[in-house]
Amino acid sequence: MTVSKILYTATATAKGGREGHIHSSDGVLDFDLRVPKELGGPGGAGSNPEQLFAAGYAACFEGAVRFVAREKKIAITDASVTGHVGIGPREPTGFGIAVKLEVHLPGIDREVAQELVDIAHRDICPYSHATRGNVDVEIVLV
Repeated sequence: MTVSKILYTATATAKGGREGHIHSSDGVLDFDLRVPKELGGPGGAGSNPEQLFAAGYAACFEGAVRFVAREKKIAITDASVTGHVGIGPREPTGFGIAVKLEVHLPGIDREVAQELVDIAHRDICPYSHATRGNVDVEIVLV
């Protein structure tokens, strides 16, 4: 399925790969990247693509859950999503990622919360659409 109409386009430039620098066209993002020690790099001050993906997916997914709740007239007063993005080798070559999203919906009945999460993942969140069939995504209500 394709996007029928582009409503917004984010633009960012990376220079130097995983040991480089990124900046967004509007200047909001502007920082260094560092390879984590776990991947053989120096670590230290700087982000990495996995952190950026975890933050983006978590924010987008929480927005999708809130959208579904509004549509169903369910009030969410407090919510958060913690994204975990792991990277490792895949067979036969290259690297792949795996995602775990921990969804916190305090004060919402667990069965209702699960329904919100399921609909958000299946129907609404563009990150979920993009990863489906390509990335292992585990979603856990905590």
